[in-house]
Amino acid sequence: MSALAKFTLNKGERICSKKLTDRLFGGGRSHAFTAFPVKTVFMEADRESNEPQAQILVSVPKRCFKRAVKRNRVKRQIREAYRHQKSILATAMEDYPERKMVIAFIWLDVQLHPSEVVHKRIGQLLERIKEQL
Repeated sequence: MSALAKFTLNKGERICSKKLTDRLFGGGRSHAFTAFPVKTVFMEADRESNEPQAQILVSVPKRCFKRAVKRNRVKRQIREAYRHQKSILATAMEDYPERKMVIAFIWLDVQLHPSEVVHKRIGQLLERIKEQL
Protein backbone atom coordinates (compact mmCIF):
# COMPACT_ATOMS: atom_id res chain seq x y z
CA MET A 1 0.00 0.00 0.00
CA SER A 2 1.48 3.35 -1.00
CA ALA A 3 1.86 6.30 1.36
CA LEU A 4 -1.09 8.03 -0.29
CA ALA A 5 -3.40 5.06 0.27
CA LYS A 6 -3.17 5.30 4.05
CA PHE A 7 -5.40 7.71 5.98
CA THR A 8 -2.43 9.65 7.31
CA LEU A 9 -0.93 13.02 6.54
CA ASN A 10 2.68 13.15 7.65
CA LYS A 11 5.15 16.01 7.37
CA GLY A 12 6.60 14.73 4.10
CA GLU A 13 3.21 15.19 2.44
CA ARG A 14 3.16 18.90 3.27
CA ILE A 15 4.91 21.58 1.27
CA CYS A 16 7.67 23.07 3.40
CA SER A 17 9.95 24.33 0.65
CA LYS A 18 9.81 28.03 -0.23
CA LYS A 19 11.31 27.21 -3.61
CA LEU A 20 8.52 24.72 -4.39
CA THR A 21 5.86 27.18 -3.21
CA ASP A 22 7.30 29.90 -5.44
CA ARG A 23 7.25 27.53 -8.43
CA LEU A 24 3.65 26.61 -7.69
CA PHE A 25 2.40 30.20 -7.53
CA GLY A 26 4.91 31.61 -10.02
CA GLY A 27 2.65 30.57 -12.87
CA GLY A 28 3.56 28.90 -16.09
CA ARG A 29 2.99 25.24 -15.35
CA SER A 30 0.33 25.46 -12.62
CA HIS A 31 -3.43 25.12 -13.05
CA ALA A 32 -6.32 26.23 -10.84
CA PHE A 33 -9.85 25.02 -10.09
CA THR A 34 -12.49 26.40 -7.76
CA ALA A 35 -15.24 24.56 -5.88
CA PHE A 36 -16.53 27.34 -3.64
CA PRO A 37 -15.47 27.91 -0.84
CA VAL A 38 -12.14 26.23 -1.75
CA LYS A 39 -9.76 26.99 -4.60
CA THR A 40 -6.91 24.71 -5.59
CA VAL A 41 -3.72 25.52 -7.46
CA PHE A 42 -1.71 22.51 -8.59
CA MET A 43 1.14 21.41 -10.81
CA GLU A 44 3.16 18.33 -11.61
CA ALA A 45 6.80 18.17 -10.55
CA ASP A 46 9.68 15.72 -10.64
CA ARG A 47 9.65 13.24 -7.79
CA GLU A 48 12.64 12.06 -5.78
CA SER A 49 12.66 8.39 -4.79
CA ASN A 50 11.84 9.07 -1.13
CA GLU A 51 9.13 11.71 -1.72
CA PRO A 52 5.38 11.08 -1.55
CA GLN A 53 3.25 11.14 -4.70
CA ALA A 54 1.49 14.32 -3.61
CA GLN A 55 2.33 17.27 -1.39
CA ILE A 56 -0.18 19.83 -0.15
CA LEU A 57 -0.30 23.33 1.27
CA VAL A 58 -3.35 24.76 3.06
CA SER A 59 -3.91 28.51 3.20
CA VAL A 60 -6.65 30.46 4.95
CA PRO A 61 -6.10 34.21 4.48
CA LYS A 62 -6.33 36.52 7.45
CA ARG A 63 -8.74 38.73 5.53
CA CYS A 64 -11.27 35.85 5.59
CA PHE A 65 -11.03 35.23 9.34
CA LYS A 66 -9.38 37.70 11.68
CA ARG A 67 -9.26 35.21 14.55
CA ALA A 68 -6.70 32.42 14.39
CA VAL A 69 -9.14 29.97 16.01
CA LYS A 70 -11.40 30.09 12.97
CA ARG A 71 -8.50 29.96 10.50
CA ASN A 72 -7.10 26.90 12.27
CA ARG A 73 -10.52 25.21 12.25
CA VAL A 74 -10.83 25.64 8.49
CA LYS A 75 -7.29 24.33 7.97
CA ARG A 76 -8.14 21.25 10.06
CA GLN A 77 -11.30 20.69 8.02
CA ILE A 78 -9.40 20.88 4.72
CA ARG A 79 -6.57 18.61 5.90
CA GLU A 80 -9.05 16.06 7.24
CA ALA A 81 -11.05 16.04 4.00
CA TYR A 82 -7.87 15.61 1.96
CA ARG A 83 -6.57 12.88 4.27
CA HIS A 84 -9.72 10.80 3.76
CA GLN A 85 -9.86 11.29 -0.02
CA LYS A 86 -6.23 11.32 -1.13
CA SER A 87 -6.63 7.81 -2.51
CA ILE A 88 -8.36 9.47 -5.49
CA LEU A 89 -4.99 10.92 -6.45
CA ALA A 90 -3.07 7.77 -5.51
CA THR A 91 -4.84 5.70 -8.14
CA ALA A 92 -4.26 8.34 -10.82
CA MET A 93 -0.58 8.82 -9.95
CA GLU A 94 0.28 5.09 -10.07
CA ASP A 95 0.83 5.46 -13.83
CA TYR A 96 3.43 8.21 -13.26
CA PRO A 97 5.93 6.95 -10.65
CA GLU A 98 8.53 9.61 -11.54
CA ARG A 99 6.09 12.52 -11.09
CA LYS A 100 4.36 14.07 -8.07
CA MET A 101 1.48 16.48 -7.62
CA VAL A 102 2.02 19.72 -5.72
CA ILE A 103 -1.33 21.08 -4.53
CA ALA A 104 -2.36 24.23 -2.65
CA PHE A 105 -5.83 24.55 -1.13
CA ILE A 106 -6.92 28.16 -0.56
CA TRP A 107 -10.03 29.17 1.38
CA LEU A 108 -12.15 31.86 -0.32
CA ASP A 109 -15.20 32.51 1.88
CA VAL A 110 -15.57 34.74 4.93
CA GLN A 111 -17.93 32.24 6.62
CA LEU A 112 -17.37 28.87 8.23
CA HIS A 113 -18.90 25.84 6.52
CA PRO A 114 -19.81 22.42 7.93
CA SER A 115 -17.17 19.72 7.56
CA GLU A 116 -19.46 17.74 5.23
CA VAL A 117 -19.50 20.63 2.73
CA VAL A 118 -15.71 21.01 2.89
CA HIS A 119 -15.29 17.24 2.47
CA LYS A 120 -17.53 17.25 -0.62
CA ARG A 121 -15.74 20.22 -2.22
CA ILE A 122 -12.26 18.76 -1.66
CA GLY A 123 -13.47 15.52 -3.24
CA GLN A 124 -14.74 17.43 -6.27
CA LEU A 125 -11.42 19.25 -6.64
CA LEU A 126 -9.41 16.02 -6.37
CA GLU A 127 -11.61 14.40 -9.03
CA ARG A 128 -11.00 17.37 -11.35
CA ILE A 129 -7.25 17.15 -10.76
CA LYS A 130 -7.42 13.43 -11.55
CA GLU A 131 -9.24 14.18 -14.82
CA GLN A 132 -6.57 16.76 -15.71
CA LEU A 133 -3.87 14.04 -15.61
